[in-house]
Amino acid sequence: MGDFSAAEIEAGRRLFAGAWDFISAAGGLDSVPPMGAPEIAFAGRSNVGKSSLINALTGRRALARTSNTPGRTQELIFFGGPDRLVLVDMPGYGYAAAAKSKVAAWTDLIHDYLRGRATLARVYVLIDARHGLKDVDDAILDTLSKAAVSHEIVLTKCDQIEEAALAERTEAVKAAVRKRPAAFPDLIATSARTGAGIDLLRAAIARLLAERGAKTGTKTGARTNDLRGRQT
Repeated sequence: MGDFSAAEIEAGRRLFAGAWDFISAAGGLDSVPPMGAPEIAFAGRSNVGKSSLINALTGRRALARTSNTPGRTQELIFFGGPDRLVLVDMPGYGYAAAAKSKVAAWTDLIHDYLRGRATLARVYVLIDARHGLKDVDDAILDTLSKAAVSHEIVLTKCDQIEEAALAERTEAVKAAVRKRPAAFPDLIATSARTGAGIDLLRAAIARLLAERGAKTGTKTGARTNDLRGRQT
């Protein structure tokens, strides 16, 4: 995992410390919010823990709707914070029990969004630490690579695997993503339940926004609020 200074950890804490709200849900590209603030999207297999991770990042237990039922998130869900940042909860993929027509629609929505969103700063691809990369992850990683979208692996549910096994899984995943030029070479291991790694993920996002020249404060906060207003 990347090394972050105390200042970056604090910047990450501040970035997510304010109020976060639901902006909109989009079942197709025609209903996504207008592009403006940088977006951080979270992709992963069904039941990998995307919603739980978003709740942990923002310190809100029920911002993103969680469920024990795979495939519950069927739209792109947009959340806005107090600064210039939007989080996107993407539909889970690889849910075999869903109707083929629904799976095709979700898949098309995910891939179209990834290919055509200029404000998309990074996609965090969530991988269950207990299982590692699966064949079903290749399609989303291939799309990200072809579209040259910056992406990074985040391991979830790391509290549910032994430390030695986690270290082995981490190295295996790193080796696999080294072959993908658009993939960030490091990864972050997290647990939404214990909070492990959440401060590092916040710091990584804060660093990314700083590198992109994103500014915080009244002006940028107003832009996020403007996005909310357009959806009402």
